[in-house]
Amino acid sequence: MSEAQNQFEFTGLILKEGEAFSSLCLDLDIASQGKTVREAKRALTEAVTLYLETCFENGIPHLRPVSPADDPRRNSAENLVEVFPLRVNFQVHTLA
Repeated sequence: MSEAQNQFEFTGLILKEGEAFSSLCLDLDIASQGKTVREAKRALTEAVTLYLETCFENGIPHLRPVSPADDPRRNSAENLVEVFPLRVNFQVHTLA
């Protein structure tokens, strides 16, 4: 069995919604939230990691980007707090 370290980088963004913050991975259409920007980023990273693990374990294609028509950078620019690189690291185990 061999192990490989993988790093994926996606586009994430934070939106202010009332007193909380929503986070969205534009490349995977995965969302989360938090009381602070930091908490929203952490929750999104965890959600993306779990999603990728499930995709790889089950042979499901993982990319499913948000459509341009639904991209918050175009539709909710007034609530946009930050666009950031979302980096996810995890181990992929291969069996031969």
